[in-house]
Amino acid sequence: MPRTALRICPLCEATCGLTLTIEGTTVTGARGDRDDVFSRGFICPKGAAFGGLDADPDRLRTPLVRRDGRLREATWEEAFQAIADAVPALVQAHGPQSVGVVLGNPNVHTMAGQLYPTLLLKALGTRNLFTASTLDQMPKHVSSGLLFGDPFAIPVPDLDRTDFLLLLGANPVESNGSLCTAPDFPGRLKALRARGGTLVVVDPRRTRTAKLADRHLAPRPGSDALLLAALAHTLLTEGLTDPGVLAEHTQGLGELAEALDGFTPEAVAPACDLTAEEIRVLARDLAAAPTAAVYGRIGSCTVEYGTLASWLVDVLNVLTGNLDRPGGALFPLSATDRAPRPAGPGKGFSLGRWHSRVSGHPEAKAELPLSALAEEIDTPGEGRIRALVSIAANPVLSAPDGRRLDAALAGLDFMVSIDPYLNETSRHAHVVLPPAPPSQSAHFDFSFNTFAIRNQVRYSPPAVPLEDGRMDECEIHARLVLAVSGMHGTDPVAVDDLAIGATLARECADPDSPLRGQDPARLAGLLAGGSGPERRLDLMLRLGPYGDRFAAAADLPGSAATETRAGAPDGAADPVPVPAPAAPATSGGGLGLDRLRAHPHGIDLGPLRPRLPGLLKTRSGRIELLPDPIAAELPRLRGTLTDRPAALVLVGRRHLRSNNSWLHNVPALAGGSNRCTLQVHPDDAARLGLTDGHPARITADGGSLEVPVEVTDTVRTGVVSLPHGWGHDRPGTRMSVAAAVPGVNVNQLLDGSRLDPLSGTAVLNGFPVELTPIP
Repeated sequence: MPRTALRICPLCEATCGLTLTIEGTTVTGARGDRDDVFSRGFICPKGAAFGGLDADPDRLRTPLVRRDGRLREATWEEAFQAIADAVPALVQAHGPQSVGVVLGNPNVHTMAGQLYPTLLLKALGTRNLFTASTLDQMPKHVSSGLLFGDPFAIPVPDLDRTDFLLLLGANPVESNGSLCTAPDFPGRLKALRARGGTLVVVDPRRTRTAKLADRHLAPRPGSDALLLAALAHTLLTEGLTDPGVLAEHTQGLGELAEALDGFTPEAVAPACDLTAEEIRVLARDLAAAPTAAVYGRIGSCTVEYGTLASWLVDVLNVLTGNLDRPGGALFPLSATDRAPRPAGPGKGFSLGRWHSRVSGHPEAKAELPLSALAEEIDTPGEGRIRALVSIAANPVLSAPDGRRLDAALAGLDFMVSIDPYLNETSRHAHVVLPPAPPSQSAHFDFSFNTFAIRNQVRYSPPAVPLEDGRMDECEIHARLVLAVSGMHGTDPVAVDDLAIGATLARECADPDSPLRGQDPARLAGLLAGGSGPERRLDLMLRLGPYGDRFAAAADLPGSAATETRAGAPDGAADPVPVPAPAAPATSGGGLGLDRLRAHPHGIDLGPLRPRLPGLLKTRSGRIELLPDPIAAELPRLRGTLTDRPAALVLVGRRHLRSNNSWLHNVPALAGGSNRCTLQVHPDDAARLGLTDGHPARITADGGSLEVPVEVTDTVRTGVVSLPHGWGHDRPGTRMSVAAAVPGVNVNQLLDGSRLDPLSGTAVLNGFPVELTPIP
């Protein structure tokens, strides 16, 4: 008899609630959960294909261990023993920097991927961390760190209340949003226009998002920072700035006009390929809107001046007074965030605390550029990476110059991969540890709730019992931590107990915590949950801004907490109650795991609220609007005003039924319009002698590819577009559906030398290419 179960979709950042139909232990269907407090029944094709992904016959069911040069099925004990035999010995012989760690994008879509990597890095003692952030969002982390002192303090557009939304380099109708967790993004954009608001989209392609817009500007790719600088310059020179209450919490306002001198609309117009009047009108409309939000994403991040563009997005929000106010761009307050502390100066944010061995790339947010991984492996010398732990990552396809990285991985002394597939990267591993399917795993969105457009909290227990022979992903991670630290054989619960003990010890020693002076061991004994990860989640919820803070146990006054808001009289802190979970969840105390589990459709915690200056962690305790690294980079941007633009540049794209490379293996998401084609404008096709459906050779820094041409006026002249995540043509993989229509790897066009210097992010958009027809 079929039954249903609830599950949060783990396939993109929208985190929609699903209702699964299950027969026995098989997911046979998925529909939107109409009672979900956040997504309200919305579902996209990826969520509807949940069952196909969950039951994919190509998913690995047992560990693989390399023996005599071949990966063979093994027991879990054999797999972890192989790791325990190899990694500690390598560290002892060559030092902790001989091990690298790679974290992929799907890593942030699982509980395990959020709870354990920090523990793994600490156990290894390595600084060689590489993640998908330097292929995507690191510029926003760096700009937020410099502005606010915290690289995770990223404001999101208040989609449901804004009057004017300016989107740059974002296509949320296809992507469902990024660094802006918003189920039914398309519906929210339509609602914006229906209530009389204005949507402006800046994108060199006429995307599905652009088709919804009141105004679509198609500038030359890579010119986002110039356009944004001209908008800010116009606001400043025409007297259109109105930071309001932000002024008393911001330093650098007076110096900004001088720093942006020269970025006039007339000066930047040729480089952007827009008119000066278009730029001035946009700036004036932005300033005149009752409320407005500027939002930039991957198209404005993965370019040479991605950090400057990300910084200028928030500069515009500050100058117009739209940062940290309803209808503008606000800072979410997740249920597992640290409870607010008194406002005041913090430690600030620094770049370049250490550098990569070969090219000397500075770290950003404790990460090195993923583009540098290959050279860190294949360049001889002391400190060379000899072993690699890859978690939910496929950098052979996602990073520049996959051919070099492919060869480098083959030369490693040892490699561990946590991955459900044998893909282009994991095929090089000496041990592959496959996590159980999503239906058999608990789910909580630690990361995406910190970027959500509405404060809410939801938890999904496993919908299906763990199959015999499978291992829960959290247990895999915990055992990996033990194996690399020389503690193989220890109960994996010890890893979670250690994390809980350390967290409670810090909390009980914090003079600003209501738990100061309490006994950490006694509090640990009060945690709910049937597993180590659940107990850690319960702890984070209790200590969070809506939590009960162990109120009953510590004889403390309930779950009330306060934070400060900008605009209090005479600059004093204005206490604002942190919103408690909506009734009936509040009866009897604050938030914890038991209360959350009693609300399977989630708990609505209310709209986003102003949080400044309380969240600022800069050394000044203020928004530092013109930080030194940004000021030092502006002259380089100014120098591009006289550059001669390339005749043809490339931008990426994604499809609604795709996300990462592994989704190409789900039959329901393959085929149709989800194709690996090179989109070319008709005028460029005629000029270059290209024909729709026929192949062309595209060449750039990293080499050449042959790809079928798709002639379309959805790209502007001088621009071609090729999607990412393809190139499933390497031997030794086990992804049969993807391999049947492999496509080409767009990142092979890059050699890894093009980076945004402040963030180390690869330039994946707006780089020059050449096209020739293939007879």
